[in-house]
Amino acid sequence: MAALLVLAVIGPMVWGDAADRLNPQATHQSASAEHLSGTDALGRDVLARTLAATRLTLLMAFGATAIAAVGGILFGAAVWVSGPRVRELGLRLIDVLVSYPAVIFALTVTAVLSPSATTCVVAIGLASCPAFARLTTNLAAGIANRDFVSTARLLGVAPGRMLRRHILPNIAEPLLVLVSVAFTVSLKALSGLSVLGMGTQPPKYDWGSLLGKSLPDIYVNAAPVVAPSIAIIVAGLAGGLIGDGLAAAVHPDARGRGGKARIKAVLAATEPAGRTAPDDALVAVDGLSVSLPDGTRLVEDVSLHLRAGEVVGVVGESGSGKSLTAMAVAKLLPEGLRPDAARLRLGDLDLRGEVDPKRLATEIGIVYQDPSASFNPTLKLGSQLTETLRVHGDTGRAEASAQAVEQLRLAHVTLPEQRMKQHPHELSGGMRQRAMIASALLTKPRLLIADEPTTALDVTVQAEVLKLLREANERDGTAVLLISHDIGVVTQICDRVLVMYSGRLVEELPVERLRAGEARHPYTRALLAATPEVDEDKPLAPIPGRPPQPADRPAGCAFAPRCELARAECEEHRPVLQPMESGGAAACFALDWDLTPESVPAAADSAASEGSTA
Repeated sequence: MAALLVLAVIGPMVWGDAADRLNPQATHQSASAEHLSGTDALGRDVLARTLAATRLTLLMAFGATAIAAVGGILFGAAVWVSGPRVRELGLRLIDVLVSYPAVIFALTVTAVLSPSATTCVVAIGLASCPAFARLTTNLAAGIANRDFVSTARLLGVAPGRMLRRHILPNIAEPLLVLVSVAFTVSLKALSGLSVLGMGTQPPKYDWGSLLGKSLPDIYVNAAPVVAPSIAIIVAGLAGGLIGDGLAAAVHPDARGRGGKARIKAVLAATEPAGRTAPDDALVAVDGLSVSLPDGTRLVEDVSLHLRAGEVVGVVGESGSGKSLTAMAVAKLLPEGLRPDAARLRLGDLDLRGEVDPKRLATEIGIVYQDPSASFNPTLKLGSQLTETLRVHGDTGRAEASAQAVEQLRLAHVTLPEQRMKQHPHELSGGMRQRAMIASALLTKPRLLIADEPTTALDVTVQAEVLKLLREANERDGTAVLLISHDIGVVTQICDRVLVMYSGRLVEELPVERLRAGEARHPYTRALLAATPEVDEDKPLAPIPGRPPQPADRPAGCAFAPRCELARAECEEHRPVLQPMESGGAAACFALDWDLTPESVPAAADSAASEGSTA
């Protein structure tokens, strides 16, 4: 490709005169030492004309590719950042446009307009736009749900800046591969139109027009066909093969990842419990529900609170609504989900309406469960760690960097100055998670949401991460909402524990009672029975069955089909949280029953049925 670009610059200057020199006595000559690719009908040297035509041919191909890439990416990006209705209409329009072959579209345009090089370039470029638009929307959809994009939303980043800084850099690799493919397709399409006489018009000429004028005599004199044919093949291969190299150059961790393979891969209302948060609560949530557009409630009437400096754990099986509840507090729910609450407050911030992005970004910190997805892979750690301070804290770059280094040191990240200059993939999983905690704590947030921060970490690193959270809590007085499916994790650092099941809060209890195995709700007791103990030789008791889907949640107690204490009352009516004398609350009718020890089945005796979950 570099050689072709050099040839495009010097070709007309070196071979221009020879390409235009007429020789009526040497027309239609075959290959010879004087004319390596023969001559045309006017005696002009075909090889010289091929070399001189390199500039115009490549300019046309690059022009069509630029129109396709810029137009398609901008259109796809605009569709993605628009509202749901505009997005849906745009996606359907893209599907329709992609179904039409680019060459047929270009032929139609050039037939309606006057044939020329400019018309062909514009027609081929516009015809290739839908492919870029569809790939952009598909890739953006995958990136939009990544943790670093959610963090950008929390920071109040504008859609245009988010697209430029976080979306496009992370989809650049497959887009660049598509650019190289589009160059080859455009070159072939433009050459084909010129062969048909609808491309460049005399006195201008490109490789396609040279080939078109030579084809009628191919069975008599094939030599003039060779030079433009080889030029088209070489340029097409150069364009097609350069894509992976360009992709690897722009992505810090893209080498060997196979950009072309990635392109192929791309292609019912209930009354609230009525519990009220205390007046000194930092976070107050009353009657929170999170619903799908069709009205299905994923989270139903959850009430909770956190005091300043308190660590509260939320446990439950996957799909119980733990993360949705936390993301509703952080105003980071996925698009399409609607939160409703009688009260949703962080200090004096009412989180039910519009909130100042600066306060939201600085008063809430989030530690995600996947350290590999916590950072933007195309940016170095330094720029990401300091962004909140620079954008919302009015802090200079040097001061922000110094604070970030100090926070990394507090998070026990080795060589913090060096880490600031590295990309996320250059750190180990545990080191990335420590850096994520440092990033979340850099603004001294009042609330830290840790969404399963120890997932996929070994037990040693897990203990270190939990220790870091507790240190931040004690050092800065930060309230921590720790989400986990592991009771053993929350019992290590939490003050209180909330147990969720099927989108509902079923029990709240002090961590001391949980450690002592004094849970009151059958589901919490079942979770304890399914938790292994290192120093106890006891059989694990799986919980039979599975939680119901939100749309199939029963009118009564959602746990009733899996509970051995369930009665008809449990299936017909939903229990509400009742305060316990020993502290906490539980939502279970069995709390009011006069149960003998013999009528309460031991957790270890729960039969493990096929398909049960631990």
